[in-house]
Amino acid sequence: MSKNMVRLVTIIAALFFLLWLAGLGWAVSEYYAGKQDQVPKASEQKIEKAENKKGLTVVALGDSLTRGTGDETGKGYVGVLVDELKEKTKQPVQLTNLGINGQRSDQLRNQVGQTEVQRQIHKADVIVVTIGGNDLFRGGQGIIEFKNEDLTGIQTKYLENIKAIFEQIRNHNQNANVFFIGLYNPFIELGEGKEMSKVVRQWNYQSAEVSAAFPKIVFVPTFDLFELKVNDYLYSDKFHPNTKGYRLIAERVASLITW
Repeated sequence: MSKNMVRLVTIIAALFFLLWLAGLGWAVSEYYAGKQDQVPKASEQKIEKAENKKGLTVVALGDSLTRGTGDETGKGYVGVLVDELKEKTKQPVQLTNLGINGQRSDQLRNQVGQTEVQRQIHKADVIVVTIGGNDLFRGGQGIIEFKNEDLTGIQTKYLENIKAIFEQIRNHNQNANVFFIGLYNPFIELGEGKEMSKVVRQWNYQSAEVSAAFPKIVFVPTFDLFELKVNDYLYSDKFHPNTKGYRLIAERVASLITW
């Protein structure tokens, strides 16, 4: 091989070697540049998630007990429960109280069919429901004048309504913990108070059975809280709880919530 040919091959080899080095350098720089771009993105995602953390959302449904009628502080059991949750979880708690004074179970059944109410239910972490007192006690008038067959018919419709209410709640929110507050007997110290108590206990039993058929719906008894000293825990209308009575209910519900 001539000297000119050797020189030409050497030059070509040197050129290929330089091209290979340039390509290697470009690949390495692109690799590390890509890694550096990814680091801020991961940090941004973590910051965004932290900023979107909203704490707990509580939605309250039902009647005048949900509104807190009779509580001089204006909180009712729902307001006290929110205070308990804030202390227990160390998180912010957002409350939407949709209770309506005088509401019966058929009216609540209609209410949970409304689009805006369903939207609130969908957002909830905890849902509390208080309903049935106006079905059974007719807004504080008692149940003495009811015949047994009348009570049976009223109870049947009531159970149908709460089942439909629970179905609506679960259709729009499968994960929220739902606490269904049982009935107490405000007339226990009247002449026929014991007969009324039998009816109330029966309603509570049937309501608890309906609740048990749904996941994460808990029946919360209150009958025993008022049984021994009912007048100590009633408002001046002798029907709604007073501040002490609402606190008893709230503390019982709070004791069942784990977070």
